[in-house]
Amino acid sequence: MSNLIRVAVIGAGGRMGKEVVKLVLQDEELELACAVGMSDSGKDAASLVGLPPCGVIVTSDLELALVESKPDVMVDFTNPQSAYGNTALAIKHGVRPVMGTTGFTPEQIEDLDKQCQGKGIGGLIAPNFSIGAILMMKFAAQAAKYLPHVEIIETHGDQKLDAPSGTSIKTAELIAANREELRQGNPSEEEVIEGARGGYYNGFRIHSVRLPGVFAQQEVIFGGFGQSLKIRHDSYERAGYMPGVKMAVQKVMEYTGMIYGFDHFIE
Repeated sequence: MSNLIRVAVIGAGGRMGKEVVKLVLQDEELELACAVGMSDSGKDAASLVGLPPCGVIVTSDLELALVESKPDVMVDFTNPQSAYGNTALAIKHGVRPVMGTTGFTPEQIEDLDKQCQGKGIGGLIAPNFSIGAILMMKFAAQAAKYLPHVEIIETHGDQKLDAPSGTSIKTAELIAANREELRQGNPSEEEVIEGARGGYYNGFRIHSVRLPGVFAQQEVIFGGFGQSLKIRHDSYERAGYMPGVKMAVQKVMEYTGMIYGFDHFIE
């Protein structure tokens, strides 16, 4: 009996999806069960990443692909609009979802956790799969205990659909768990231009920058009397997320329930 983990890749023709397809095809511990993509239907999945044909043909029908190929895990890098529906569909068919798509509400995550528990399978919703980014979040959470005045600046390309990023929201949640809510700045402060101070979260601000030519950056700035601390992470290419994706695919085979955040896997 094979010990390979059979993986379904959703959004296979997207920029992140292609990296996942390449990862699965080139990793001896993984097997590509199916590939789903709206604009690449009918193509051999390997052709999307410049590899020899693998025999897995891209389809646009997610549910049919899950039923026919019977994957163990579904990796989804699509968009916030389809994320919840795709996740629920995977759970329905007993497939463990690994979601790199952001935009889930706390209520949706709680509901998906119940669905996973009911099926006896694990799932993961991860705003970021970069091990360096996870360490940045953890370091920021620790710093917040001693330097509660903080702001987050996150920078992505101008085609990113959501703001602030899922990574910055997760960072903010970790920071908030380690400090009392503290409304920062001058109480008489006035925004001369609406939004100049960024998005408000638990007393501090998140600033989203969107520019062409940028990949992914985040800086967490702490201020104290006579000092400041800056914790920054930069991503330069999508391949940097793949070690984390593989770890996630393996980990969801070992537990039951939906986990929010890849940080749970990094001690």
